[in-house]
Amino acid sequence: MAALVSSVVRADVARSKVDADQMLQKIVLIATNGLAQRPAPRNTTVTEQEVNSFLAIHARKDLPAGVIDPIIKIAPAGRLTGSAIVDLDAVRKAQRDAGFSAVSLLSGRLPIQAAGVLRTSNGVGKFELHEAWVSGIPVPKALLQQIVAHYSRTPESPGGVNLDAPFELPASIREIRTGQGQAIVVQ
Repeated sequence: MAALVSSVVRADVARSKVDADQMLQKIVLIATNGLAQRPAPRNTTVTEQEVNSFLAIHARKDLPAGVIDPIIKIAPAGRLTGSAIVDLDAVRKAQRDAGFSAVSLLSGRLPIQAAGVLRTSNGVGKFELHEAWVSGIPVPKALLQQIVAHYSRTPESPGGVNLDAPFELPASIREIRTGQGQAIVVQ
């Protein structure tokens, strides 16, 4: 099943500079509107193609070292599937002093996929993880949490992103609605 998901997630993901530039323009439009004292009600549609092209072309240098070729698939009802090649040696080395963890059994650059549902309303989002795989093998949420925490650490958030925690949507975004291959950002 996971091998099928991996091939489906990676299939048909062509990237173009035009799509990447369109996504960049939409990000600027959303951010600019969100900075206004009274943001205008606005719906902005973004496509899966635009998001993936943006990640590959404009956001590549901003991705954490060791995260390669991220791809997002968007489906109705908030369903999202994401995949990337991840350097698990970096995660393992960072956790050496933390004692045993499941990540200590993995090494090298491996494909990771996650699938779940993004629920948003009133400016708050929450991602409900349904499944995760490393190299096509199902893994527990705790393992994915260790990987996500490692790659999302910042000085402001030294523990990284908590998969179970709700989060504030940026730029006065009230909700995100998804359809097949696209999302509507509602401000």
